[in-house]
Parts: sequence; C-alpha cells; structure tokens
Amino acid sequence: MRIAELANGIWLSLVLTFAVVSAAVAQERLTAYQGAWLPGSLDCAEIYASTRSGLAFKKPVDIFAPAFIISGNRLTTPQASCRIKSIQPSGDRQLLVLGCANAVAGDDVRILMSLQSDGLLKRYFNAEDSSGTAYRLCSR
Repeated sequence: MRIAELANGIWLSLVLTFAVVSAAVAQERLTAYQGAWLPGSLDCAEIYASTRSGLAFKKPVDIFAPAFIISGNRLTTPQASCRIKSIQPSGDRQLLVLGCANAVAGDDVRILMSLQSDGLLKRYFNAEDSSGTAYRLCSR
C-alpha cells in the first residue's frame, strides 16, 4: 500500500509541475499579443476609451466593431468574453483555444493568429486562409 501511495504522490507532483510549466509557456506565447487590436480602417479613439488599467470598449459599446482586447489570458470582444485555454504553434501561426461566453451561450472557439514583421496581427478564418485579416495595435 505504501508503494502505491508513493507512486500516486509522484504522479500528482509530475502532473502539477507539467500544468505550471504549460501555463508559463502559454503566458509567454501570449505576451506579444497583449493589447487592444483593431482593423486598419477604424480609428482607435472611436472604439476604445482609456481607463486606469488600459483601454476598454467605449460606452455605448459598438457590438459590431471588429475589435478585441487581449489582457493576460482573457480575450474580450464587444459581444463576448473568452478565457484563453491554450496556445500552440500551428505552422507559422498560433492556434488559440478559447472558452467564450456571451449573453446567450458559451462555447469553445479555435482561432489562428500570427504576428507579422511589420507589427500587425493577422487572424485567419481557417488553415486554408492564406491572406487573413490584419489588425493593428492601438495600445498595450
């Protein structure tokens, strides 16, 4: 019995260590994505307002604005709030798995993104999308 308890303790330690390391790696991958993002055709001041903790969606919120804010492990749009569950490399892109909720429902969402050398962020609709939608950073 003692050996089984010891083995379970070692297994639990390994699982917890893996979880902590995985969370740290995911957070490191998210560092470059932090901030308020908006397509190039819109003005940041029309969508975002400054707050003590950074930018937030301007009130009243334009629910149709194609904008989002990444802060820590949260991605927020005008209509939904998401927890970033994981981020993994997928070729030259990053696959983010989000747990999202809005006023009506909650669901898991997968998105593909990549940072460009010019500082833009591109979001892709699927793996076959070669052009993506470009977003620029309004503020960190």
